[in-house]
Amino acid sequence: MVAETNIAGWSNSQMAQKVAMDIQDGSYVNLGIGIPEMVAGFIPEGREVIYHTENGLLGMGKVPAPGCEDPELINAGKKCVTAIPGACYFHHADSFTMIRGGHIDVCVLGALQVSEEGDLANWSTGEPGAIPAVGGAMDLVAGVKTIYVIMQHTTKTGEAKIVHQCTYPLTGKNVVNRIYSNLAILDVVDRKLYVRELAPEVTLEYLQKMTEAELFIYPDKNN
Repeated sequence: MVAETNIAGWSNSQMAQKVAMDIQDGSYVNLGIGIPEMVAGFIPEGREVIYHTENGLLGMGKVPAPGCEDPELINAGKKCVTAIPGACYFHHADSFTMIRGGHIDVCVLGALQVSEEGDLANWSTGEPGAIPAVGGAMDLVAGVKTIYVIMQHTTKTGEAKIVHQCTYPLTGKNVVNRIYSNLAILDVVDRKLYVRELAPEVTLEYLQKMTEAELFIYPDKNN
């Protein structure tokens, strides 16, 4: 499906802020590379969130100031980070034990496609010559309690990214709990997509036009 896109909706920063507001106080959180990394900058004042990285750090802090980077202190995306007081470092295998053992509360990831049942494809298009870059994504979606996806609603050419069935190699089946796109916030409930919030100027009719999967409305709009 190719749809004409002419409503921008939320910016990347606004999407990240929406996600940040939904992360509960005291949560242990893993942020994917790209737009998900922006979420850390919008956590409300006074709310404690402990960040985990796959390469072995619990207690990641803010981005270091220019000139203050420590090349030996990086996240899973190889970007320089800081550590908060009380942070701890551990073996890569121990980091994945935390993930697989269900000790991380929330993971925020980008996506190439999400299906109406909550299937996620975010590591490869499957095209010949494509470089696999799954990283820890398969472990994260299998072991983390809540999976949030943040992404543009369509591709740059207007093709739907929220589809009936993913055509790209899957990262995980029935793993996504909520989608934050530039056009709307969608919940995956009982393998159906429910509209939680629309971006400014976006109508339900327009959103459905940009979405291959069928969308549903909560019986009670306050849900």
